[in-house]
Amino acid sequence: MNARISPLVLSVDARLRSRPQQHDSLCAEAQADYQRLRHAYAKVARDEPGHEVAFAMIGADMDRAYARLQMLLGRPAPVTDASPVDRRLPHR
Repeated sequence: MNARISPLVLSVDARLRSRPQQHDSLCAEAQADYQRLRHAYAKVARDEPGHEVAFAMIGADMDRAYARLQMLLGRPAPVTDASPVDRRLPHR
């Protein structure tokens, strides 16, 4: 067992795998979210290449969407530094 994965995530994963249709639906939704954010990032890069705030915000959302997709697929989450947006958020 990977020590970095919380017991809560493992229990959610086990419940989803016991319901394959729900799991497949969530995976498709997560993939669509990630693709939507990739297209938004590309659009900003094409239309407003100097808009650093938009890049940071979309990039942070992409990181979260990718981590969610990886969790749903049963793969280890990527290890990355916290994004600037995450560093500004209060820790709970």
